[in-house]
Amino acid sequence: MTVDPAQDSSTAPVRSTAPGFRPEIAERLPLVQHLASFADAPASTFEQWTADYGPAESWDLMIEDRDLPGPHGRVPVRIYTPEGLVPDGGRPVLLWIHGGSFMHGDLDMPEAHDVARGVAGRADAVVVSVFYRLVDEPATWADAKPAANPEGETGVHAPASLDDVMAALHWTVEHARELGGDPARICVGGASAGGNLAAAATLRATHEGIAIACSLPIYPALHGELPEPAEDEAAALADVPLPLRFSPEVYREMSENYLGRPLAEATAYDFPALAGREQLAGLPPTYLEISEFDDLRISGARYAEQLQAAGAEVELVLRHGVPHGHLNRRGLAAAHETMDAIAERVRRS
Repeated sequence: MTVDPAQDSSTAPVRSTAPGFRPEIAERLPLVQHLASFADAPASTFEQWTADYGPAESWDLMIEDRDLPGPHGRVPVRIYTPEGLVPDGGRPVLLWIHGGSFMHGDLDMPEAHDVARGVAGRADAVVVSVFYRLVDEPATWADAKPAANPEGETGVHAPASLDDVMAALHWTVEHARELGGDPARICVGGASAGGNLAAAATLRATHEGIAIACSLPIYPALHGELPEPAEDEAAALADVPLPLRFSPEVYREMSENYLGRPLAEATAYDFPALAGREQLAGLPPTYLEISEFDDLRISGARYAEQLQAAGAEVELVLRHGVPHGHLNRRGLAAAHETMDAIAERVRRS
């Protein structure tokens, strides 16, 4: 396993070489540092916290929306194709999956649209961005909202989200040449909840005999419950403002809400960290990125250890100075760095 603390390739435990939040993020910390959650603040506070850090990137791409067939109904995707001649053999292809705690998100959010554009442009790759079925907000929440699904479906739970992703993956494999892609160079990646689905889709595809060139889970949620943090992880998280944290209780509620049944009944396709060594042994090379000030770094790091123990090739990278979800921050330099890293792995797949 290559362990890379924002690009230090030692094999020591993951540690940040640049303590503290990045300056542009630190400037906004006063907005949240005294809050217990964003629910305790006016909407304007959340809007200021999530405001763009800079303009959207511009890339010369063809962008097309399609509805694909899936086992639960249509699966919306957005396809990003670089302009220009298709290279001999075709371009690499990335199936990309947005996050949102399995409850939120769409094809327009920066974590979907900006990342798909950025990777397609950087890697000269075809990117297929997937909108999967979402679960409703927990009924215990005040003013809980139903999921914004393609057909207005409610009551969705696992494995419907993964079924949608797999439908999109099967379609992408079958139509790769038509898209100008190389079917032997198909990668699967995603962020947060999408990182879970990317790892699960890679696992399921491998077990189905579909060759995936590279798996790219970014700050993923891979466990049903967060493992205990190591000393260095706990130290990094100790002073992170509460609205930016995933407490064990909040994380478990997200997992139970996604699963829709007791966590004891979960499978490795629900939470890939449940996979045994034999299930993980045949997986493709994995680039797994975690964020310094994110409780989910614990899940990603432990899964990387599992992959290594199973003999799979894994590169673990710590993105320093950022909390969870930095790919959803338009114009943030750290988001550009992560897109650079994803694009490099896709390009050489």
